[in-house]
Amino acid sequence: MRPDILNPLFAEVTALKGIGPALAKPLDRLGLSRVVDVAFHLPTGWVDRLAREELDMADAGRVIAITLTAQSYRSSAGRGPTRVHATDALGNVVSLVYFGGNSGWAKKLLPVGEPRRVSGRLEMYGQDLQMVHPDYVLPLEEAGDTPEREAIYPLSEGMTSKRLGQLAAQAIERAPDLTEWIEPGLLAKQQWPAWREALARIHADPSDAMARERLAYDEIFANQLALMLVRQSSRARRGRALAGTGKLRDALRLPYELTGAQARTVREIEGDLAQPQPMLRLLQGDVGSGKTLVATLAMLVAVEAGAQAALLAPTEILARQHYESLRRTLAGLPVEVAVLTGRDKGKVREATLMGLAAGTIDILIGTHAIFQEAVAYKDLGLVVVDEQHRFGVAQRMMLQAKAKAAPHLLAMTATPIPRTLTLANYGEMDVSQLDEMPPGRQPIETRVISEDRLADVVDALGRHLSDEGQAYWVCPLVEESEKSDMAAAEARAETLRARFGNRVGLVHGKMKPAEKDAVMSAFSAGQLGVLVATTVIEVGVDVPNATLIVIEHADRFGLAQLHQLRGRVGRGSGKSNCLLIRGGSLSETSRARLALMRETTDGFRIAEEDLRLRGAGELLGTKQSGEAGFRLATPDMLMTLLPVATDDARLLIDRDGGLEGARGQAARTALYLFERDAGVALLRSG
Repeated sequence: MRPDILNPLFAEVTALKGIGPALAKPLDRLGLSRVVDVAFHLPTGWVDRLAREELDMADAGRVIAITLTAQSYRSSAGRGPTRVHATDALGNVVSLVYFGGNSGWAKKLLPVGEPRRVSGRLEMYGQDLQMVHPDYVLPLEEAGDTPEREAIYPLSEGMTSKRLGQLAAQAIERAPDLTEWIEPGLLAKQQWPAWREALARIHADPSDAMARERLAYDEIFANQLALMLVRQSSRARRGRALAGTGKLRDALRLPYELTGAQARTVREIEGDLAQPQPMLRLLQGDVGSGKTLVATLAMLVAVEAGAQAALLAPTEILARQHYESLRRTLAGLPVEVAVLTGRDKGKVREATLMGLAAGTIDILIGTHAIFQEAVAYKDLGLVVVDEQHRFGVAQRMMLQAKAKAAPHLLAMTATPIPRTLTLANYGEMDVSQLDEMPPGRQPIETRVISEDRLADVVDALGRHLSDEGQAYWVCPLVEESEKSDMAAAEARAETLRARFGNRVGLVHGKMKPAEKDAVMSAFSAGQLGVLVATTVIEVGVDVPNATLIVIEHADRFGLAQLHQLRGRVGRGSGKSNCLLIRGGSLSETSRARLALMRETTDGFRIAEEDLRLRGAGELLGTKQSGEAGFRLATPDMLMTLLPVATDDARLLIDRDGGLEGARGQAARTALYLFERDAGVALLRSG
């Protein structure tokens, strides 16, 4: 339970003065629903105000603070601007411009003949100086309230940096002084300020590197401590050894040999399963490296040992694809495989639930529906989580709670994760890596094409279809809403149907599951030549005959996502191509991103670069998973501070009495403050 001392910070944001319905909306768009969210919404830059005694054209483009006196007003008809003609002490003229059609507001702020301290960005308008909507207009006796340095915050429509700064100041007032959780020797060495002082300092002066580093460290420390507690708790739970007989695996007829990396990983998993402590292993492998086969062999070990296995997939499409693939692979073996997703209802669902409870179903594949309350297993021994980055620690633990004894856990991801982030997000797990590809895989040729050559791309698609090929056409997320994503895909499907008729299919996230499955099945069966899609096809879709993928506005995607999408092709023996269509004007970052995609198919190299360019939260998909992610620590800080924080957290557990010692009580508060309290909840003392 959260300590009472933190309650003022975790109150609704409406507890701050001046927040009504109008202000609540832009705050909500920024994800600031509680006081703590405002406190942790750190400025990303700052404006320095230059104090001036007289106007100077050389200051155009700068923010200045100067004493001005209004001389006259000129208002435009309708909602046009109001211009206040004002002079400095030497008679130099500037126009103060207010839009919105309310001339009374400007006259009230700047009465004729009365000097005011005015601050804003000075600009040239033709040959004249002007200042549009000054930030501050104050009587001279209040001029001291104009800050020399002001923070710039990430904003949404209807919100200003000035207003956010005022709300942040209120949030900091509510922040309590907390007992120190950093090891005293480390704190003295780094010379960091106390937590609350750091928070106040960073909002007052965004250039304060020590304050920013301290806050980032606290967040990383809480994260690493939580992962260690999860691991400690999981290792301490009563598990069971699963020793396979080899009978089912020996009977499995595979058309190819395992790669060295697959064979090594299977041995690591077998060794884990044979222990009474529950396995906690992350299996990393690039697109097409054969993770699913490794998971299949792991599940067969569990079944050989008399237990059940469950495979959790992030989407319905992927769950049903795994189901069909596993049925084909295990055909002829005495292994009962079933699927359960949110769309399964009535007698089908009942039969599956009864089979699980009775133990007649050996392997269950499904979405999050497989850990709902009504789902009971007779003897769950192994849980496999596919696309791990889309599931949080809490979701993993819910599924593990379905077993009498703690089941073994194998988590898989096709998103290559830099070592830093592996430690930061999966520090409680052992890691296996599939670092070689099965023989016969041909590299995918990637080309970048300007959008003004779209007609040439469509012609190339036509030639590809004439040769019995199949293709994906991916449409980008235009805005931060699925609706616009869907609209872009629908419009593209319509234009391609005008050329290729009913050979064009469409899938997007708003379709009903049955409709989506029908289109995917038609594409898999070769009845459709082109699948127009949103990023719903990003993970797991497997159609070996699809050897061309076109990604529209590729410059809007991150590297990791582009790599995942490209991995939809190159899954058979045929040569595959990826066409990245770029917009007309590219930023340097976008240009570098597309150049790297053209240059390499090495997922781990791409991931390291994506971390540098985009940041940890986007790379790991924390928006999808519901995990807290890192709000205060940038990727650079993560790489620098992670080893220090990991050592400090280990010291707390091994030397300083864990959460029960004096420092541990303070650290417990930090876990709640940074919302890593899943680590606390898992402890009996929590």
